[in-house]
Amino acid sequence: MAAGLALAVALVALIATDPFAGEDKAGTGVLDNASATTLANVRRQSLSQQTQVSGTLGYAGSSSIRVASGTAPSEVQQASGQVASAEAMLATASSTLAADTQALAGHQATLAAARAKEAVDCAGSGAAEATSAGASPASENSSSGAGGNSCSSDVQSVSSAQQSAIGATDKLTADRSQVSSAEKQLGSSRSNLSKARSSAALYEQSSTFTALPSVGQIVARGQSLYEIGGQPVLLLYGATPATRALISGMSPGRDVAELNANLDTLGYGQGLSGDEFTDGTAAAIRALQSAHAATVTGELPVGSVVFESGAVRVTSVTPAVGGTVMPGPVLAITSTARQVKLALDASEQSSVKVGDTVTITLPDNQTTPGRITYVSSVATSPSSSGKGGGEEESTPTVEVHATPTDPAATGRLDQAPVNVEITTESAQNVLAVPVDALLALAGGGYAVEIADGRLHRLVAVTVGLFDDAEGLVQVSGQGLYAGQHVVVPGTS
Repeated sequence: MAAGLALAVALVALIATDPFAGEDKAGTGVLDNASATTLANVRRQSLSQQTQVSGTLGYAGSSSIRVASGTAPSEVQQASGQVASAEAMLATASSTLAADTQALAGHQATLAAARAKEAVDCAGSGAAEATSAGASPASENSSSGAGGNSCSSDVQSVSSAQQSAIGATDKLTADRSQVSSAEKQLGSSRSNLSKARSSAALYEQSSTFTALPSVGQIVARGQSLYEIGGQPVLLLYGATPATRALISGMSPGRDVAELNANLDTLGYGQGLSGDEFTDGTAAAIRALQSAHAATVTGELPVGSVVFESGAVRVTSVTPAVGGTVMPGPVLAITSTARQVKLALDASEQSSVKVGDTVTITLPDNQTTPGRITYVSSVATSPSSSGKGGGEEESTPTVEVHATPTDPAATGRLDQAPVNVEITTESAQNVLAVPVDALLALAGGGYAVEIADGRLHRLVAVTVGLFDDAEGLVQVSGQGLYAGQHVVVPGTS
């Protein structure tokens, strides 16, 4: 660092066993130096140590805004149509089952009646003997024949009724299978519709960009970033990306909490909070959509809002107006916060920390203060092409960020070269002398030459902080105080 160079310069002041090699005139204690000298004051003041680094002034937080993947509205409508078809199939199957259930009940009733009649007509030999006791042989034969015919007919009726009941039972089994199949189809269709609605997108495969921002434009909360098919894509503040449709019936989540907070802040849902999509959320969305001339639905499909941590500044635009919308990057952005990015020599990383004060020298030579806000822990060694066409490694560096205290003072320049002076250390209210007042003693340590009138004497000192900008060094020693004169090299 520069402090090491300053110390090297100081050592040329004197390296001797006897620092008073000059002549003692008449024993009065007045010493003559071999070279020209002058006097400087011992001062009490604050000192600081700086590191000079070149940097680039711009905006913090480079990122991009992308169109998220989603389900096209036509596919959502198709899924809805499949649900309606499945519901109709289930209704038909259920109706058939109900009718066939009634038919089976009728067949079972017919079978029961036939069996009852058969039981009477075909009662057995006891009933036949009671009949034949009061009849002539002729009439007995006649009666026996008639009874036999009636019983035989009943048997046939029971058999026929049984066949009908069995057929109706089989039909009912098939009906129940149809109902079960229709219920499964409906469940599957409803599940597909739910998935489609949860990822429902603002855009179709044929949708186009109808409005895009200009480079350098700043977009704040509630403002439109760009338009798809005439529908605005709005910027909201939050850390959770909007990767699912914000719709009624969705599960609670951080994205819903961010939505409610934004609607409340923008004045569309006063007092709206929490992570659930409520009727109040839907009403606030309708108000938001109405205010931006968007289609009023009370729901926000994927791609209709973008969550960022704050206002954004557009640095580049990927598509053109009229271009087809597809998932992927649309805008390159930064935050609106001013920042200086530095490549600090890796060997100096330990001397710089978050919170250190800096002085930023702008391209117009104006200065403005700031602070270190980030120091990377990873060193990089970028390669650069040598004169022979090969590649040679440059000095490893670490990335450091500095934030201006007064961002407005830095203007609106982007990627502008600046110089940054980092205050890495400071000492308050200490004794200080010019660096070249230090004398290196042959036995080790340092001293300064105190001039008290014509009498000069050495005072051993302990060296502290070097202030390169001021050319001063912190010293302390017995008998040393502010206001004393110290000898420093003069100009001949």
